[in-house]
Amino acid sequence: MLGGASPVSAAAYPNPGRVTGDTGTHDPAVVRAPDGRYILAATGNNLSLKTSTDRIAWRNAGAVWPGGAPWTTPYTGGGRNLWAPDISYHNGQYYLYYSASTFGSQRSAIFLATSPTAASGSWTHQGLVIESSNAVNYNAIDPNLVVDASGQWWLSFGSFWSGIKLIRLDPSTGRRSTSDTSVRSLASRPNAGGAVEAPFIQRRGGYYYLWVSFDRCCQGASSTYRVMVGRSTSVTGPYTDRNGTPLTSGGGTEVLAGHDAIHGPGHQAVLTDGGGDVLFYHYYANSGASFLGINLIAYDAAGWPYVY
Repeated sequence: MLGGASPVSAAAYPNPGRVTGDTGTHDPAVVRAPDGRYILAATGNNLSLKTSTDRIAWRNAGAVWPGGAPWTTPYTGGGRNLWAPDISYHNGQYYLYYSASTFGSQRSAIFLATSPTAASGSWTHQGLVIESSNAVNYNAIDPNLVVDASGQWWLSFGSFWSGIKLIRLDPSTGRRSTSDTSVRSLASRPNAGGAVEAPFIQRRGGYYYLWVSFDRCCQGASSTYRVMVGRSTSVTGPYTDRNGTPLTSGGGTEVLAGHDAIHGPGHQAVLTDGGGDVLFYHYYANSGASFLGINLIAYDAAGWPYVY
């Protein structure tokens, strides 16, 4: 795209960049280690880990919990499949927030683990951060940690029901704040069956960008997931799209959608790397299998992101 032009139609969306090796993944999140390695965490039995030295060739790095995670089974119906981890590095430790639930259920929980190395088996269970049930109007899955400009920690999360939420964390523990227990609303789709999930908040310049996935995940090549974004000058919102529509009223500017043999791209994460921003996501092939997608992000003259 020339001159920072905005994307035109879905047909113009780029294919994912080249990746090789162990590229099957779902709900990827990526951190760059101090030694330059990339570490990817993803949905899987006991949570899946992969590594890369160049962001192209990926290899399997085992499971976060090779011995299992029994504290999650009350939420998973006894299953080992854990969802949508969020991985980041702070204060010499890796922080991993992740979800335990079953498909379509509001009986869900987000837990925290920490590790000095991020290697399989090196993680310490740090406990429950937040849970949901039919007693509340949200679903506690799809966590993402953001540190605001003042150093305060926040966790966004949410899927369907009343949408995307934000809670304050205590930076000293990574757990929920005991002094500010408000559950703030960031995005919802009341006129689309509630189909918004997978929040990721990126701080860039004077804005916080709230990336979300609209529509339906997890249906193979029939998935309709697409990547949307809004922004705010405050981490707590209100977030609006390019047209000024609040994300709490169903707003969102589309950045990536299905095209050609790329179906249902979504559950995105953003990594600032090498002076630029990189979008990680999963998509489904015609076979129905899910794979890692990576594209670079650029910004138009008004500061709205697009991928190339």
